Amino acid sequence: MKVLRTALLLTALTLVLIVVGDAFGGPNGMKIALGFAVLLNAIAYFFSDKIALMSSGAKPVSREQLPRLYEVMERLAAKANLPVPKLYLVPEAAPNAFATGRNPRHASVAVTQGLLQLMNDDELEGVIAHELSHVRNYDILISSIAATLAGAITYAAKMGYWASIFGYGGGRDNERQGGGLSAILMIILAPIAAMMLQLGISRQREYAADQSGAQMVGQQFGLMSALQKLGAYNQRIPSNIPQTTSALCIVKPMFGGGSVWSSWFSTHPPLEDRIAALREMTISRPG
Repeated sequence: MKVLRTALLLTALTLVLIVVGDAFGGPNGMKIALGFAVLLNAIAYFFSDKIALMSSGAKPVSREQLPRLYEVMERLAAKANLPVPKLYLVPEAAPNAFATGRNPRHASVAVTQGLLQLMNDDELEGVIAHELSHVRNYDILISSIAATLAGAITYAAKMGYWASIFGYGGGRDNERQGGGLSAILMIILAPIAAMMLQLGISRQREYAADQSGAQMVGQQFGLMSALQKLGAYNQRIPSNIPQTTSALCIVKPMFGGGSVWSSWFSTHPPLEDRIAALREMTISRPG
């Protein structure tokens, strides 16, 4: 069901791009906008792991330095038939973790010092299984596709804005669709719609990683307890992880007071909803 919802959201993003591109620039306008978005997001896709690790201050760690983390990671990676990712430590007290890398062979997992100090073995196992699920589900690739489509919609809307100012446009229906109130509304609303769909995809991938991570471990209670701790401590301990990297984290770091608007525009579902979804899971035991 989570995969279907993600597919539907990606389809909706594609349809918005087609409508906006055709309205303001015809097929050529859509191709130009998509080309810009593909170029920028391809760069981000291939270098996002280095950017995320560098910006968060993550440092590589060896098995001798963190044997507990390596033991959990190696056991779960073998269970999931995945290469063991490179492991990093973020030197900060706020508990969190994130995975990055364009595919399982180029994956990295970073955890904060606070996470290792606060989590018991079952909770740490739940967190690591969640991050490995992001790797196995190719969520970095899915997020990159969503970002490309959303970026193309934004570029197409900007092209339409400048076209309306200078009184020209390339679409065959430009006079019918590109002018007046409808064009202004599309210029404003299309990027918002694209962002909301992109955020929806991000939230669905978090639910999916929770579910597949619990299945990987064989029970959901460690992850449920970990999410409760992560929510509580991240409301009290400030994080140094930059907002550009926070979307990768298992829970979004707290940078300030929350609001209804911030929950609408969050890359993560509410923690209580994630915990409730895990509580309702039925995991069959092998054998």
